[in-house]
Amino acid sequence: MSIQYDVIIIGAGAAGMMSAIEAGKRGRKVLLVDHYKKIGEKIRISGGGRCNFTNIHTNPNKFLSQNPKFIKSALSQYTQNDFINLIKKYEIKFHEKKLGQLFCDQSAQQIVEMLLKECQLANVTILKNFIIKDVSKENDQYLVSTETDKYSSQSLIVATGGLSVPKIGATSFGYEIAKKFDHQIIETLPALVPLTFNEKILEMCKELTGLSVEAIVSFNKVLFQEGMLFTHRGLSGPSILQISSYWKQGDNIKVNLSPKLNIYQLLEEKRKSNPKIDILNIVSDIMPKRLAQIVCSENRVGGNISELSNKMLKKLSDNINTWTINPTGTEGYRTAEVTLGGVNTKELSSKTMMSNKHKNLFFIGEVVDVTGHLGGYNFQWAWSSGYVAGQYA
Repeated sequence: MSIQYDVIIIGAGAAGMMSAIEAGKRGRKVLLVDHYKKIGEKIRISGGGRCNFTNIHTNPNKFLSQNPKFIKSALSQYTQNDFINLIKKYEIKFHEKKLGQLFCDQSAQQIVEMLLKECQLANVTILKNFIIKDVSKENDQYLVSTETDKYSSQSLIVATGGLSVPKIGATSFGYEIAKKFDHQIIETLPALVPLTFNEKILEMCKELTGLSVEAIVSFNKVLFQEGMLFTHRGLSGPSILQISSYWKQGDNIKVNLSPKLNIYQLLEEKRKSNPKIDILNIVSDIMPKRLAQIVCSENRVGGNISELSNKMLKKLSDNINTWTINPTGTEGYRTAEVTLGGVNTKELSSKTMMSNKHKNLFFIGEVVDVTGHLGGYNFQWAWSSGYVAGQYA
């Protein structure tokens, strides 16, 4: 005996709740299930507990996908302004931190409660600690089985998220469902994640742990100018997290430790105007002293600037403006904010998020091969893709 619904949604995160609300509003009988003990936990812990829930600059070029055009439809059907209006309706106070990033003034829990309230108003049934044994399809019905019960529905939405932050229940379950229904998975990798380095650079990072500098970090033609943080494991901070989504194992990245200055030009001018000045004093004016000491030591420069050759000044300036380093890897899914890759979007409808292979099967949110930049874009993808699936499921 199976319990019948119109729509079953697997995964009660941002995308799953959004799709449940929208399907429920259409009068659909909706069941939203999650294997974790808390609903919306990734929302609650995000943004240091304040939840960077969207970005006012959201547009398709802030996302990575093997199929970049796919993102356009969902983002235009449900925009950042639509979500901001929902937040305002619930009188949740928020602020722009920087670069269009919007955060709650008080707590991310307000967003979880708002979504739960919307689910309640849309008559959505929510079951947590819900352990699925099997997902199958029989006679145009999707069957979701646990140890004791069977649930069937006309539509199935997979909103299981990616592999990032396993401590709050992230698993590969969504990819396994996709494969079962003949969908291709674009290789998954940790994204928006700190980078790790070999012993020499790691030693330097350990000495500078906790120091943050404004830097331009680039890989090939992609660059980000934001804060960079030295840690006891390597490099982190927004500019590093951003580039990690683009960086390829084995390749170098470049770091400009002084984005506003042409260091070689500055050093030449200083040598003419004040030849007796100590090189360490000049570099300490450009960057924090701890970092300046290491940079000078690594480049074997010291003493009066007049005593240093053009070649030495050029090497020093290159290592400040274009410090080229080779990451050994990343910190992995444990600290990654999102997962790169996922269900191949070429096998989904961009208008509805429905599978091109199985009618009424939908994939939304992070499980899909769409990854946003840092700064609220991944939440906006969850709201937009969830909204779209909810209109059609």
